[in-house]
Order: sequence, then structure tokens, then C-alpha cells
Amino acid sequence: MTATGEWVLLSYRLPREPSGPRTTLWRRLRRLGVAQLADGVVALPADARTREALEWLADDVLAAGGSAGIWTAHPATAAQERELAAGMAAARAEEYRELAAQCTAAIGEPPAERTRALRRLRGEWRAVGRRDFFPPPERDVAGAALRALATAAGEPVAAGRGGRS
Repeated sequence: MTATGEWVLLSYRLPREPSGPRTTLWRRLRRLGVAQLADGVVALPADARTREALEWLADDVLAAGGSAGIWTAHPATAAQERELAAGMAAARAEEYRELAAQCTAAIGEPPAERTRALRRLRGEWRAVGRRDFFPPPERDVAGAALRALATAAGEPVAAGRGGRS
């Protein structure tokens, strides 16, 4: 049997009303790029950053009158871990495809709009990168599109950095 990596899990339960804390939690979980294991149970590959992020969210859940727990776990099989990773990679792939499409569309914009789009899309690139634990091939496509936009905007491009300069 192949060893699997460690994952950090957040199990949580929030009251239905008020709905604000539920919405805020959902947005923060999405921004982290979690894998949804079940209703009220999410996972991320374990490291100090992901554990701390989920601990902060658990504190927020408790402050909103809910219940929360942080767990560490190892998938029972490598196949289970591959499935989790594939799901997370697929979500990031969709985000990278959208980013590449926006870069391509921005190339045809007037110079001032192109520059604004480049600034915004670089920020989006960094945000997606923070939740990209299992980089899909679409990452390279989006990086190339971002570099092409930077070139079209007349800005220098750092090689191999997806347009971050």
C-alpha cells in the first residue's frame, strides 16, 4: 500500500439564522480552495499555513454560535488521495481557463483598459495560485496568456513567473 499525505480537516456546524456567518464562511472556504468531503467537512493538504487558516475559521464558527473541530487525517488509500487532489485540480483548472480567457479578451482593449485588466488579472493569478495545491496543465496556459497580456500592455515580463513582475 502506498503511503498517503496528511490532510487537515475542518468539521463545522452553523445555525441557519442569521445567514451572514454561513455566507462568510462559504466565501472564505472557497478562497482557500478546500475539498468538500461532506456537508460540514472540508479538507486541505496539511501544512502550517492551511492548519492555521482552518483554525481561524473554526474560531469564527464558534464565535457565530456554531461548533467546529480541526482534525488531521490520512486518506486510507492512495486512490482516495488522488481523487481529492483531482477534484481540487479540476476546480483550479476551471479558474485558470477563465483567467486565460479574460487575458485574451483584454489584449483587444484600449491601452488604459488593458493596463487595468493586467493589474486585476495579476491579482487573480496570485489568488488562484494560493489555493492551487495540485497545479493542473491549465496553469501554464493561463501564465502564458498573462505574459502575452503584459507584453501587449508594454510591461516587462519575468520569465517563468506567470506574468508576475
